[in-house]
Amino acid sequence: MQASTSMVWLVVLLVLQSGLCSFGASTNASTRPEFVNIGGVFSVNTLIGKVAQVAILAAVEDVNSDPSVLGGTKLKLTIHDTNYSGFLGIVEALQFMESDTVAIIGPQTSVTAHVISHFASELQVPLLSFSATDPTLSSLQFPYFIRTAQNDLFQMAAIVAMVDFYGWREVTAIYVDDDHGRNGIAALADKLAERRCKISYKAPMSYTASWDDMTDVLVKVALMESRIIVLHTYSTTGPLVLKVAESLGMMGNGYVWITTNWLSTILDTSSPLPWDVMKMYQGILSLSPYTPDTELKRKFISRWSNLTSTFSPNGTFGLSSYGLYAYDTVWILARAINTFFDRGGVISFSNDSKLTELKGGNLHLDAMSIFDGGKLLRDSILQVNTTGITGPIQFAPDKNLIHPAFEIINVAGTGYRKIGYWSNYSGLTVVPPDMLYARPPNRSSSSQQLYPVLWPGETTQKPRGWVFPDNGRHLKIGVPMRVSYREFVSPVEGMTDTFTGYCIDVFTAALNLLPYAVPYKFIPFGDGHSNPSATELVRLLTTGTYDAAVGDIAITTNRTRMVDFTQPYIESGLVVVAPVRKSDSNAWAFFRPFTWKLWCVTAFFFLIVGSVVWILEHRLNDDFRGPLRRQIITMLWFSFSTWFFAHRENTVSMLGRFVLIIWLFVVLIINSSYTASLTSILTVQQLSSPIKGIETLLSSNDPIGYQQGSFARNYLIGELGIHESRLVPLITPEDYTKALKDGPHKGGVTAVIDERAYVELFLSTRCEFSIVGQEFTKNGWGFAFPRDSPLAVDMSTAILKLSENGDLQRMHDKWLMSSACTSQGTKFALDRLHLKSFWGLFVLCGLACFLALLIYFLRMFRQFSQHYSEEPGSSTSSSRSSRLWTFLSFIDEKEETAISRSKRRQMERASNRSTDDDGSLYDSKKRHIEYSSNNNFNSGNEV
Repeated sequence: MQASTSMVWLVVLLVLQSGLCSFGASTNASTRPEFVNIGGVFSVNTLIGKVAQVAILAAVEDVNSDPSVLGGTKLKLTIHDTNYSGFLGIVEALQFMESDTVAIIGPQTSVTAHVISHFASELQVPLLSFSATDPTLSSLQFPYFIRTAQNDLFQMAAIVAMVDFYGWREVTAIYVDDDHGRNGIAALADKLAERRCKISYKAPMSYTASWDDMTDVLVKVALMESRIIVLHTYSTTGPLVLKVAESLGMMGNGYVWITTNWLSTILDTSSPLPWDVMKMYQGILSLSPYTPDTELKRKFISRWSNLTSTFSPNGTFGLSSYGLYAYDTVWILARAINTFFDRGGVISFSNDSKLTELKGGNLHLDAMSIFDGGKLLRDSILQVNTTGITGPIQFAPDKNLIHPAFEIINVAGTGYRKIGYWSNYSGLTVVPPDMLYARPPNRSSSSQQLYPVLWPGETTQKPRGWVFPDNGRHLKIGVPMRVSYREFVSPVEGMTDTFTGYCIDVFTAALNLLPYAVPYKFIPFGDGHSNPSATELVRLLTTGTYDAAVGDIAITTNRTRMVDFTQPYIESGLVVVAPVRKSDSNAWAFFRPFTWKLWCVTAFFFLIVGSVVWILEHRLNDDFRGPLRRQIITMLWFSFSTWFFAHRENTVSMLGRFVLIIWLFVVLIINSSYTASLTSILTVQQLSSPIKGIETLLSSNDPIGYQQGSFARNYLIGELGIHESRLVPLITPEDYTKALKDGPHKGGVTAVIDERAYVELFLSTRCEFSIVGQEFTKNGWGFAFPRDSPLAVDMSTAILKLSENGDLQRMHDKWLMSSACTSQGTKFALDRLHLKSFWGLFVLCGLACFLALLIYFLRMFRQFSQHYSEEPGSSTSSSRSSRLWTFLSFIDEKEETAISRSKRRQMERASNRSTDDDGSLYDSKKRHIEYSSNNNFNSGNEV
């Protein structure tokens, strides 16, 4: 950067060596001067420049014709033509800084803007550029550079959104190797990385590249595997690149070309184009800054033809988005100058002390002066809030325009059509972005939409986006040199690059289903004396040693962090293998279906249910009455006879029937399960082992075997916490057999943990061992490819096709099916019926018994209270113990007897009440007679 600055100052010295007169200490003007000097720096004969010149002149005329805009002050515009030269652009801009110019519209290119921005920052002269879109110009390094168009950062975000929408992962970038091209592609790479995509190949070229230079670049691009090409250049070089690509056959089927907005500028400005030119553009996707369709915009478009006739000596031409932004740039500056004056700003210039020190000689550097109100004017520009022909105009805190949006166009026929829009608010849509700002933002993948595209080659089918690179290089495939289980993968005798086996057959069959040829060669991995580490083989893919890995490679979490795997072509989790013995039937085999806990609980419930039914039936049913000994026998007989549904006693109470129905349902389930389990025990050969599964191994300290090179070792240590000293590496199936037969007490192992695919092959010829317990991991085998490799996706699709058409199963049967030892007709004796399988039934039955007893005793208590409450003095004369004994006698009494006694007592009480009533009547009459006699006697005495 320092070298660049030194070169710039050298240019300044050369420009100023003609000797200019000094301005003095300062230049002052009135608060509202008659004119305000502004400058314009761009190439007036370029596609962008000629449109911008007309738009800027029209805007200055419109501003000056309306006294209310600047309060009577007019804009005085001076345009310097840079004539396609960055050097002249720098010189012309510096010349403005020698005069009383308060702001410069331009420069046109990002290269010039980078240099001029240093001077603008030093001399505090705002630069307003409508076409310098380099993202780095918005940095804090250039405080006086203000972009009045869309930042290329958002244009690259729109391109990445399209790439992700169509499911591509890699692109090739062709760009001009200058500030504009490099920084734009850097922004593209950053945006791609956010979506796990990348630029697979960068193809820089010079701005002045010749046909041969471009041919060399494009030939290299054609040899790459990515067919998604992003072309970020200028409207002068872009058509030449496409013409060379057409000559190389790169504009046909399979290719995708996405250009930045230089192509839409050509189409808008130069239409209609000849067919031979339009034919070259067919199927290309391009971007164009989106501007809402407002009344202001429509009026300006209707004036455009007259404006070009008035202000352009080059005849009429179309209006591009740059013309719209250039027009609004003048209005932004006019609004800011008006605000500047309203805030008391004064146009004055002062000498730069740094340049004053260089006064003397022939250079006269002190001719360049600082704009004293530059900071206020810059702040006024950034605070503009108005509406122009491009829509709402307002700057965000990062100095970019709010609401960045782009139209996505597809060139077809003699023109182009819009297939959608992109905005940083809602992503890809087919609805204009300004209609979505009132709704909540929605960036979900389901909401992203675009209309169908006509791709290069006049096809509507979405290109795959990549091909296997046609550069003569073979795919280097690492294959493990296995020592054991060679049915999966093994080298052909006498050949180092030819392999055979189940994994190899699956790989070649899937490869043959791909719609393109893939040249490859197998490279052995390992020393041939021990099984190599599959994790290490996978790691070498990340270093570029191999392009793929094929073999018995399990898909694990750690490995998926390094590479991409295909769809699994075989399922294989970790299992436990242990010695087993045959369990012969014996005299007590009928106890084996149930565990001892289940037997105990079942017997307990037989007693409970019998007791409950006896209690509920005792007062009503004669079958449950009699001497104590008879009642106990009846209760036991009734409960246990329900096992065979052979009980003869009838139940007459509703509660008893309710309990019995629930219990008979429980007995039916238990009886059926017992019968099925006993049948299996007596008719199917049983195998048993002291090892019940991985839980048994975790609770012991016995040695455990594993296959050398397998991921099982790391899993057992890291995930299950098994100490490394317990693990014994084994290589061949013979090692497995010997270690298992020797056992932990003779230097062997108690069990072997390995992947199911190996174990099934091992057990096919060794019936003295078996898998015990359940598979405790779920894994599969797949082919490994570098991250984001499109070949992994296509191979996965091919594997699914093999599975659907049955070829995958046929290859499995060919290599892995063996009938030397069959396990048909045998069963591993582990699954006895446990209490946990029936606890729900027992809980249901227990609740039924509890509810029935609760209802029964509540009824008994109510009847007992009614009966003994009628007894005179019954509540006070008896003690608690005697009352309890009375209650027990009451519930033991037959209900009919209790009812009869209750009725008899009621009749006796009624008779007693009648006798008492007669005595009371006699006494009343006697008292009445005596009272009458006394009255008569007293009356006689008075007489």
